[in-house]
Formats: sequence, structure tokens, C-alpha cells
Amino acid sequence: MKKIVLFALVLSVALIAVFTFSSCGKDEPSPVTSGRLKDNTPSTSAVNTTEDGERTSGQITNASEPVVTAEPAVSTEPVITTELVVTAEPPVTIEPPVTEPKTTAPKATEPPTTSKEKPKTEPPVVQDDPITVSFDAVPVNPGETYTGLEPLDNIKFTVYDPKNKAGYSTENKHFSYGIAKNGEPHSITVRNQKYFDSLGRPVLAWDNKTPTEEKVLYLTFDCGVENKGLTDAIIDILKEKGIKTTFFCTLDYIKSDPQVVAKMIREGHNVGNHSVSHLDYCKFSKEKAAQETLGVHNYLRVNFGYESKYFRYPFGYYTENTVALLDSFGYRQVFWSIAHVDYNDNDQPSYETAMAQLTGRLHPGAVILLHTSSTTNKAILSDYIDYCIGHGYTFRTLDEYDWPENN
Repeated sequence: MKKIVLFALVLSVALIAVFTFSSCGKDEPSPVTSGRLKDNTPSTSAVNTTEDGERTSGQITNASEPVVTAEPAVSTEPVITTELVVTAEPPVTIEPPVTEPKTTAPKATEPPTTSKEKPKTEPPVVQDDPITVSFDAVPVNPGETYTGLEPLDNIKFTVYDPKNKAGYSTENKHFSYGIAKNGEPHSITVRNQKYFDSLGRPVLAWDNKTPTEEKVLYLTFDCGVENKGLTDAIIDILKEKGIKTTFFCTLDYIKSDPQVVAKMIREGHNVGNHSVSHLDYCKFSKEKAAQETLGVHNYLRVNFGYESKYFRYPFGYYTENTVALLDSFGYRQVFWSIAHVDYNDNDQPSYETAMAQLTGRLHPGAVILLHTSSTTNKAILSDYIDYCIGHGYTFRTLDEYDWPENN
């Protein structure tokens, strides 16, 4: 817009100058050729003639006087044309503010982008320094074992985070399994296994992995004390039926009847760890719990050449903290989903009662707990196995279960 106004102004001035110049030329006579005036210089005779007639035509030769020389002021109006310099205005043609792209914006966005992409790292769990626990077993017959297998050396357990700074729950959980009916596990059993699965550790109360149509069962026994040779008779019945099982033994039981324990191992059964003293693990420090477990573990290694890998808690009392501890030792922890009141030697259930309860509680994936000290269990065992097989169930060993890895 400024350019247009300026151009119009210059054009107006130029037109005025041309008009003025042409107007002066109309009163001029033909140019004088005497050489006194410049070519194309207008005559001043009319200008020099006064009212008194003092000047004559002869005085024209003096036209170079100031009046005549002043005339170029009119003829030199073209000086105004020098204002055309305005047309070369650099400020108007150069417009840096309009054309300038702001290239600094990307720089502002780059650092925040890279800083937000930094991965977040969880703070490490602060734990106590580990401690080493020993419980050496003394060989009964140095260089020999009850099974005839090569003896194994004593080992030590390492207890990580002995004061539980990792914060595992120490709430005492008294295991309960509920009474299964109509071929279905009790809801308590279902919740138990769901909880164990959530821990991500090898703990079994009920097999919820195997399809129910396969109708698998896991038969297990607890051996705390011997009663009139019942355990040996039970092993014979199992052999007759072709059933393999797991016997969870305390240290006292193993020491009291090593030949029966050796028979278990030789005939392909698992021998599980049921602790040294059969006491409540929830009341133990992690170090004491490690010793209670290691005592059985090393005794089986040294005197039987056998490595135990299954553990059952006395009374079924456990905590999240003890589960983590036993897992760190490489043990698979086993609970149950079927049992009956068979542990009181002085008040045994009848054959009929025991059979009715144990058959009525059957469900696919069940882990069955019986005590070897029960006279009733020995009496019903053969018929109970036949009943289960006759109703489409199959017996598997704990080795056949799909265990998660130890942590």
C-alpha cells in the first residue's frame, strides 16, 4: 500500500512539472541564435519590458542577467525527479519478518520427548544378608545306605532374607479343604489352589490343570509314627494294585523304621519330607524352619542315597513366608483336597463310614491324604482303589503333575 501511495505522489509531481514546463513554452518566441542564450532557453523579452518602456528589444543581449539565469529554477524542476530514488526503497522490498520460518520450535520439543521415553525401573527389594544353615546327618553305616544306593553328602541350605525384609505375609494359614460332593471339589479347595497359583510357586492342593474328563487322583500318606506294621502292609497292597504313591515321613519315623522307608524307595514310591519334629512352621524363624527341613533332607541323602523333593507341612499350617522359603530350597509343597478323620489311633472310623466318606468326596484332580497308622485305612485300601478305578478314575504320581518351576 505504501508503494502505491508513493508512486501516485511521484507521478503527480512529475505531471505538475511537465505541465508547468509546457505552459512556459507557450509564451516563448523562437529561440535566439546569437549564441548568448543556451539552446532551448526561453526568451525573456516579455519579462524585461516594463510599463515605462525603459527596456528595448536591444537589451535582449543582456538576458543573461539574474532574471534570465533565475529562470532555470523553473526549468530545473526535474530535480523533483530525483525523488524517484524512493522507488528503490530497500525496507519495502525486504520483508524478513514475514518470510522467516521459526526453526527453533523443534528444539523445544526434542528434549521432552527423549526424557519421557526413559524406562522406569523398579527399586530393588532390600533384603538381609543370607545365612547358611547346617544340619548334618551322621551315617549309620559309613559308606553304606539302607537302599543300597550310593550315599550322598550332607548339604547346607542358604536362607535368603532371614528377617523377611521383602515383606512376605507371616499370617498363619490353617489349611482347610472342605467336603467335596457330587464329583466336584469344594469351593474352599478351588480357592486354595487359586491362591497357590497366584503365588507362582510349586504348591498343590488340587489338580486344576488336567482336564476333568481324565479323572486323575493323587494318593498320598503321612507317616508320623508306626503302628503295628501297618505301613509295610499298605506298601504290599499298593504293589498288588500297581499304584505308586508318596509317603511324607518325619525324621523320627525314618529313624524308627528305616527298612520300611528303604522299601518305599526300592518299590518306586516317593518319600516326602514331613519335618524333623512335626511342629507348627508358622511359629519358626526362617532359620529354624530351614533346620527342621534340612534334618530330614540330609538324613535321607546320607543313609538312603535319596534326594527328597516333596514337602508337606505338619497340620497343614503355613504362611506365605514359609512357602517362599521352602520354594527356595527346591521343594514342591503338597496339601490335599480329600481326607477323613483317621489320625486318632484310639478312635478309628468304621469300615463303612470311611468308605462312604472317601468315595463320596471323590472328584477329578483330587489329592487324597491318608495316615499309615490307621487300621481302618489298611482295611479299606484295596477296596477303595478298586472303587476309584471302577468309576473311571486313574492314579498318578506327583511326578506326573505339571509343576511350575521353583523360584
